[in-house]
Amino acid sequence: MLTSQRKSLILDILRRDGQVIAKQVAEQLSLSEDTIRRDLREMAAEGLLKRVHGGAMPLSPDLPDFSTRKDVSLEAKQRLGAKAAGLIRPGQMVFLDGGTTTAEIVRSLPRSFGFTVVTHSPTIAAELEHHPSVEVILIGGRIYKHSMVATGAVAMAAISQIRPDIFFLGVTAAHPVHGLSTGDFEEAAIKRHIAGCSAETYVLLTEEKFDRASACQVLPVAEVSGLIVSEGMTETQLSAYRSLNPAILAA
Repeated sequence: MLTSQRKSLILDILRRDGQVIAKQVAEQLSLSEDTIRRDLREMAAEGLLKRVHGGAMPLSPDLPDFSTRKDVSLEAKQRLGAKAAGLIRPGQMVFLDGGTTTAEIVRSLPRSFGFTVVTHSPTIAAELEHHPSVEVILIGGRIYKHSMVATGAVAMAAISQIRPDIFFLGVTAAHPVHGLSTGDFEEAAIKRHIAGCSAETYVLLTEEKFDRASACQVLPVAEVSGLIVSEGMTETQLSAYRSLNPAILAA
């Protein structure tokens, strides 16, 4: 088997199982563990996976600060934001997560009818200052500066009192096995709580977030109402996700 074929198979195993165990792959392919370990080292150097003792795990995404992230995949975020905004209906209560992708929803929000936006992000609330038809409810609490969102008991209690029609969730990573995840335990808990209070939850995903795993799971892929993804993604990239959640909207 060619090296390229082995590496492709290793990536398939990583997506399917959420991990690669060198010994098992070596036995499966009737090769030495040294050969598989060498492949894993090369793939880690190529930025395809994270090398761990005995095998490999999906990459964890980089987590630059809020200001830096604004210009990452900006055009894709704008398309995702417009697609998400198109799901909003008159009179609904819409919960907007924090983050730079969600900020693009704000810039595409309908102006021809009234609805309510709830958010635990002061930056998102500030974006809505001049929107003519939106009522804004800002949830307070301890600010997690990386995403500029409120977390903690105060935020949890306030969110428990509302029942949004739709929640637009932001995450740092998505993986068929490890689910939708983010890098902070408290932020993940808040996101999960909002989803539990909402009638529908859609997650916006730029292409670089796929097949990665951050430290703290928010929800399994199957437990959200749908995924909003970039139009250029192939069926090969999406097939594992579509088997878990067929509601994939391309933008």
